[in-house]
Amino acid sequence: MTQSFRLSFDASVARRALRQAAARGLFLGAEHVLGVSNDRVPLDEAALQRSGMASVDEADLTAMVSYDTPYAVRQHEEMDYRHAPGRTAKYLENAANSERAVVFALIAAQMRRALR
Repeated sequence: MTQSFRLSFDASVARRALRQAAARGLFLGAEHVLGVSNDRVPLDEAALQRSGMASVDEADLTAMVSYDTPYAVRQHEEMDYRHAPGRTAKYLENAANSERAVVFALIAAQMRRALR
């Protein structure tokens, strides 16, 4: 007995689901980096820490973590400033570098979930 099958596959549905999953993963990764960075950000009155924000540009699949105070860049770049224990300059850069593997894992998990 011979059977025949016809399979129709619309790749645009899979592409769209994977793109949305990648954006979700990027946002989760950016939020994770923000959390780690907030644990390292110089702390005086916590204005700098509260100004931290994570966002994703879904069109470009780009994640951003930023701090929005007039002195955020100076605090980040000035290596000679004294900070409380555990707080440091390069708080965002170091967090992004140290958490790279976690961010990749978060993105991969979201994409795997979309393929189920």
